Amino acid sequence: MSDSMSQPQSLSQPQSQSTAAADLADASATGRIPLSVLELAPVGEGQTSAEALNAAATLAQRAEELGYRRFWVAEHHNMPGVASTSPGVFIGHVAARTRSIRVGSGGVMLPNHPPLVVAEQFAMLEALSPGRIDLGIGRAPGTDPATAAALRRTKEGLGAEDFPQELADLLDLLGIEDGGGRLALRRMSATPVATSAPDVWLLGSSGYSAQVAGMLGLPFAFAHHFSAANTLPAMELYRSTFRPSARLPEPYAMVTQSVYVADTAEEAEAIARPARLAQVSLYTGRPRRTPTPEEAAAHEWTDAELRIIEQGPSRPTIGDPKSVLAELTGLVTATGANELMVTTMTHGLAERLHSFELLAQAWPGVGVQAGPRAG
Repeated sequence: MSDSMSQPQSLSQPQSQSTAAADLADASATGRIPLSVLELAPVGEGQTSAEALNAAATLAQRAEELGYRRFWVAEHHNMPGVASTSPGVFIGHVAARTRSIRVGSGGVMLPNHPPLVVAEQFAMLEALSPGRIDLGIGRAPGTDPATAAALRRTKEGLGAEDFPQELADLLDLLGIEDGGGRLALRRMSATPVATSAPDVWLLGSSGYSAQVAGMLGLPFAFAHHFSAANTLPAMELYRSTFRPSARLPEPYAMVTQSVYVADTAEEAEAIARPARLAQVSLYTGRPRRTPTPEEAAAHEWTDAELRIIEQGPSRPTIGDPKSVLAELTGLVTATGANELMVTTMTHGLAERLHSFELLAQAWPGVGVQAGPRAG
């Protein structure tokens, strides 16, 4: 940020512990592992983006009723099957339609945006919904190179070299100390100045992000759902490099996994098949909306397509509640994760809702509330 900017004003909000720190204390006392949701607002064949966004908001309300800890929205661009292009905008909508679940970004791709813009968006979200906002930050573009260049307005900005400074600027604007307890001497503040700050997380699929999160004393979310081979090394690196910060005294790590749960294993395979077909299309340069279950069931898989599925960087967890619980418990045990976040990309909302309901019923410590929302 330029030295020619106007004289900064000091922040009024105090440094306080993050909700990740509170969850650490709760886990120590109860042994519970929180369960959360990552949402991409999938657009199915025959559906509009508006329908996909309304479905995602409905899912957020049900996730809150079911006892899920967080509801995060991902940033993606120029993808016909994904409606979550602007997390900051959609987070405000979801927060207004819920009461207690934490709402956040999973994540905002920081190189696509000036840090001041991100800081002011999330300062406003925190002011509107105090104590409920998470700012998950990533450094990938979330799109193809041409779209990334359009977002960043210059091809010179496509590298990740500036990410550490952009992240430091963002933390500074929000008044959040790094892992060494430092704030920059010269600083501006994001307005409106809230009485609390959003929880800032670092997202990643590699050791680089894990190390940065550890050194800055931030909670870390790892994308196991598309980078499974890097999960264990990244988690180890995060913990070994962690420096306590004012908001987080110990490492707090979350892993994200694609999950499809149904009453039977056969039904689970059926609801997962459309997403697998969409995945093959994406990997072969033909991104599309999520196919209908009928199209996916009728599809004749080629050997090349089956190899893409088998040799992909990660595999979803698919099955009945008992088998899914066993697999996810094994993932949490192997990684030592403090929290589990799941994402489910079905064609229809009913199948997604049922999958999240079954998982919540099976997961220890997640309370299911039956009946319609009050009010």
